[in-house]
Amino acid sequence: MGDKGAGRRGGWRLRAAVSGTAAAVLLGGCSMGATEGAAEPGAKASGSRAPSASASGEVSAEGSEPSATPSAAPFEADPDRVPTSGTRGATLAAAIVMRPQDWGAGFEAQPLARSAEGTVAVLDEECRWQRRALPEGVLASLSLYSELPGTGKRGTVKVTAAVTVHTTVLGADDQLSETLEEPLRCPEQQVRADERIAELNSVGTPLGIRGNNYADDSIYEQGAYLTGGGKASYRWMVTRLGQVTVAVALKGAEGYTSSELEQYVTRGTTTMLDRVRFELGGGEG
Repeated sequence: MGDKGAGRRGGWRLRAAVSGTAAAVLLGGCSMGATEGAAEPGAKASGSRAPSASASGEVSAEGSEPSATPSAAPFEADPDRVPTSGTRGATLAAAIVMRPQDWGAGFEAQPLARSAEGTVAVLDEECRWQRRALPEGVLASLSLYSELPGTGKRGTVKVTAAVTVHTTVLGADDQLSETLEEPLRCPEQQVRADERIAELNSVGTPLGIRGNNYADDSIYEQGAYLTGGGKASYRWMVTRLGQVTVAVALKGAEGYTSSELEQYVTRGTTTMLDRVRFELGGGEG
């Protein structure tokens, strides 16, 4: 998935939300001065199958066996529409990212509604998610945090949408390469003093493999979101088209089935990928 060394030279340890996403920020926010985390934490290669997007936009947990050659061509953007400055990159990210109303009826912004300008989520050497200044090679990154308040026997579902605009396709490709390595270094990732992400089970799926005809590259992850008072299901998906990565992170709640939660991951992912294609003027990839 590209030259990892190039990303490391640029200081790349990003999960912006994914791409976006530590989860305290991407899945609920935290107060000023507190550790900020990504709701798009690391993924690891495993024997599980990646979800595949059908023509109807539904994601299935089962995919076909890997094909010998890609079944679709990589995304190609209109060079005249590709951003080359931080300002244009920020404008593009804002046009792509999911807002509360995009998720469906009842969703609203979380108290901390968006990431700090000019920052990305970084998994530090002590396996803690924090927000740091944009590294070299990243024009812009934006995460918006939404939630569906609990009612009756259902708890509150929290979702994050993240968009990161890189200066090059190679830089965006390197983000996913680094992402695959992070759980090997940090099998448990701290998002706040009493909140962690663990039990990660994930897989990377390049274009043309296991039904991936929707993005140049894709990583899907499932795990557990652990707090002092309990345990919730956790899902994260990051995809790439050209030099743009988009991520959806979800913290589940009681009263929701697995398929109901997957629908939100699918909706966020497919909507933002469609917006990338529209904004950059490329053909279907």
